[in-house]
Amino acid sequence: MKTLKKLAFAMAGLLALFASEAAMSAEARIKDLVEFEGVRANDLVGYGLVVGLAGTGDGLRNSPYTEEALQNLLERLGVNVQGEQFRPKNVAAVLVTAKLPPFARVGGQVDVTVSAIGDAKSLLGGTLIMTPLNAADGQIYAVAQGPILAGGISAGGEAEEVQMGVPTSGTVPNGARVERETAFNFDGLGRVRLSLRDPDFTTARRIEEAINRAYRSPLARMADAGTVDLDLSQSRGQSPARLISAIENIRVEPDQKARVVVDQRSGTIVLGADVRISRVAVSQGNLTIRVTETPLPSQPNPFSDGETITVPRTNVEINQNEDNKVAVVNENVTLADLVDGLNALGIGPRGMIDILKAIKTAGALHAELVVQ
Repeated sequence: MKTLKKLAFAMAGLLALFASEAAMSAEARIKDLVEFEGVRANDLVGYGLVVGLAGTGDGLRNSPYTEEALQNLLERLGVNVQGEQFRPKNVAAVLVTAKLPPFARVGGQVDVTVSAIGDAKSLLGGTLIMTPLNAADGQIYAVAQGPILAGGISAGGEAEEVQMGVPTSGTVPNGARVERETAFNFDGLGRVRLSLRDPDFTTARRIEEAINRAYRSPLARMADAGTVDLDLSQSRGQSPARLISAIENIRVEPDQKARVVVDQRSGTIVLGADVRISRVAVSQGNLTIRVTETPLPSQPNPFSDGETITVPRTNVEINQNEDNKVAVVNENVTLADLVDGLNALGIGPRGMIDILKAIKTAGALHAELVVQ
């Protein structure tokens, strides 16, 4: 028990050390805090066929669209299959998805994800046939083709089947080649907006001040909690790309709300460094109820017509530990103080979750409580 307490106090000391170090070195690059207007990926999707499967493809009777697509493909290749009866089991209909990265040029390659949409059992060992990928505007921006890497496996017999992973989904590394570029002239922009990933007025103000201080001119202006505008006319002749390259490496200390995140499934608790608690008393009960069943057989007298019966015997015990401690938490408690106090009571993660909920309900926890 003493060893466990020493370990708990040691962990609390490490948490306090990490919290103090994080407070001193919490600066992040602007590129890690914002998104630059126009610098974004575009989603692509296409419908295609996977061939070469080892009998794990679609059942064509259950997936008529697979048969129709296969007939169209063969006819485009000069093979007439009208009126023919064929039921191949090594073909599967799939949806192909990809992301066209910003500033992608014709001839570049991107990864694609292939997912079965029929009753195929596995895409392992299959090859994706040439599939055009369309964007939201209906235009073809890439064409995908290549062997599929499927990470799952499925095996079984008549009485049992075992499956690991998802064998009906896979990837084709560098499987799509860019055929069309997005019409975006970044070099001709006069203004660029920085969109904060986590909108916060203080963080936006610090970004504005850091940029203007670095360039000694009113280059940046905070529009709201999630937007900082850059006036490229103040860039002293630098191109937008060169200016953004310099700005994105400026370091800023982001601000954040005091927050406590609780994951009830795993018992994980994450407390921000700015969490504060008003003066409150904390006690954890220890009530144990034990129910024990000890049935006894009752036999009839010898040479009688009676029957042996079982007499139920139930023993109920209620134990309450009167040695529980009551901790008084003072005002403006820091993260380290809170952890020290809860560990001193011998409270585990599950107990801490209940205590934090109760403190929040009492109005003494001055932080956002996020329960997942």
